[in-house]
Amino acid sequence: MEEIVAYLQPGMERVNAYINMALLSDIPLLDATNRSLREHPGKMMRPMLSLLVAGAAGEATRPPEDAYRHAAATELLHNATLLHDDVVDGATERRGMPTVASLMGGSTAVLIGDYWLEKCLQLILGARRETERVLRLFAQTIGHLTEGELLQMQKATTADTTQADYLRIIYGKTASLFESAALSASISVGAPEAVERAMGDFAYQVGLAFQMKDDIFDYEDVADLGKPVGIDLKEQKITQPLLCALEAVGPEEGARIRALVRDIPDHPEYVDEIRAFVKAQDGIQKAALVMDSYVDKAISCLDILPDSKEKCYLAKLARYVGKRNK
Repeated sequence: MEEIVAYLQPGMERVNAYINMALLSDIPLLDATNRSLREHPGKMMRPMLSLLVAGAAGEATRPPEDAYRHAAATELLHNATLLHDDVVDGATERRGMPTVASLMGGSTAVLIGDYWLEKCLQLILGARRETERVLRLFAQTIGHLTEGELLQMQKATTADTTQADYLRIIYGKTASLFESAALSASISVGAPEAVERAMGDFAYQVGLAFQMKDDIFDYEDVADLGKPVGIDLKEQKITQPLLCALEAVGPEEGARIRALVRDIPDHPEYVDEIRAFVKAQDGIQKAALVMDSYVDKAISCLDILPDSKEKCYLAKLARYVGKRNK
């Protein structure tokens, strides 16, 4: 990642300039909160993906200004959803720091998230190429993000999440925005339709793998992750490691484990039993193999591209998703 970050530094400076400019406010509380949030920006995977796709899919030596706008918009939308998610989840920590919701209350966090969302849309409206199409793309993504979270909430009460349910949930929550980052970048450089589709599919596969890796972390003891671990089960979320473990046992045992998940609010001690079950059935290792299969699919999508540094770094980015330790 260090190599990719160094290569993208000039472009990311332009992206950050767009983000910082968009977030300026003459309301001191809002401006101070935005600046504080920008001091801990996270990995910024989505805008990096966007810039790499713009470089790999376009013929120009430098991406057009629309590419930087769209990359910035993806990060603004991502952070808007995080501000909202922290309220929904009651999260007290994000990126190793207290959440806005824990410091200032859920209402303030929602309002600031709405502000970031509005600035995302304003950046897109300022673009030159196919503005309406990109705006529709981001609008659809907002819908997918909402549906993913609501489906996950619904399944938490029934504990009947299937593999298909899980894939729909993590597409909505995570992969849909990766997909939009790649598609908007392809649109910004006027990529051919076949290339555009391949870049969207690449990002879709990477996004699924990225969320699976996060879900695997929740079953591991990972230091310096920047957020609490072990909370998915407490929130009754059935994710890839547990799904893999359930596949290894019969219907009766599977029903028993799902009943434990359903009863966690009244019996929090069941969390330890379920985690032990996942480890006993090699659920973590099996989930990692599923995740790796999506990484491999993503890399195969790059075959349509001519050789370039950006193509090479897209493959490295995909591999990083599966190998990262936080």
